[in-house]
Amino acid sequence: MINALSFDVEEYFHAAALAHAFGDAPWTSLPSRVHASTERILDLLDEAGVRATFFVLGWVAERQPELVRQIQRRRHEVACHGYSHSLVYEQSADEFRAETRRAKSVLEDILGEKVDGYRAASFSVTRQSLWALDVLVDEGFRYDSSIFPIFHDRYGIPGAPRRPHRLLLGAGRSLLEFPPSTVRYGPLTLPVGGGGYFRLLPYGYTARLVKRLVLRERTPLMFYLHPWELDDGQPVGRVSPLTRVRHYFNISRCAGRLAGLLREYRFGTVRESLSALGEPLPEHAYGAAAATP
Repeated sequence: MINALSFDVEEYFHAAALAHAFGDAPWTSLPSRVHASTERILDLLDEAGVRATFFVLGWVAERQPELVRQIQRRRHEVACHGYSHSLVYEQSADEFRAETRRAKSVLEDILGEKVDGYRAASFSVTRQSLWALDVLVDEGFRYDSSIFPIFHDRYGIPGAPRRPHRLLLGAGRSLLEFPPSTVRYGPLTLPVGGGGYFRLLPYGYTARLVKRLVLRERTPLMFYLHPWELDDGQPVGRVSPLTRVRHYFNISRCAGRLAGLLREYRFGTVRESLSALGEPLPEHAYGAAAATP
């Protein structure tokens, strides 16, 4: 079994929680930090001898094509994180299709190879945006990692399958879904997939739940982080006290925690993890809820 290691490559100001943190300043006027913070991750992975999947935002790829090529040269998988980091459920189907097609095209032109995977901004494939899954199939994606099976104020489908599975979309169409990881504790579904949960909560929480997931449930971990979560030199925006904690707390500890996790478990790309699972995977269908708006 190979655990999936993934990074959502975006600038600090792309985070949904920071949408208004820098006023009305255009993104191009803000200092870019993504190249240096992503290189730091690449160096950590080189030291650990680990490959990962990098879900790269199209907006970043257009401005940092050499960073995308560097990820590829270091033998990691490049996947798609959409174009502008707009939440899927705030877009029309036509807008989503145009943004997704643009991002995929930008990445494939840089790489010279097909991009198989997609992850929505802020995991924003929810019950109200399940129609997006059909668009992903139309645009040639093989797998998705956007459906977080928890309740959250911004994302999630509580009760969705927790393990990698094949989504049945009708008319013989399907898409592999590899959700961010969770663990069941009694009636609770607890997130253990990374991101803010990895930074904000004690490392012992992650260690205990990952052990339960991998050893007891025999389910591969889908772990994710953002490059800005290792960047303690990023500008601090004007945000509420709650957002300040959620976005900035424990950033200085994140690299060390990540290095510790890489020493304890076997990781690879999403492609490698899915390949190791083999077929057939469990199947799931959402039915009529997936209709296009």
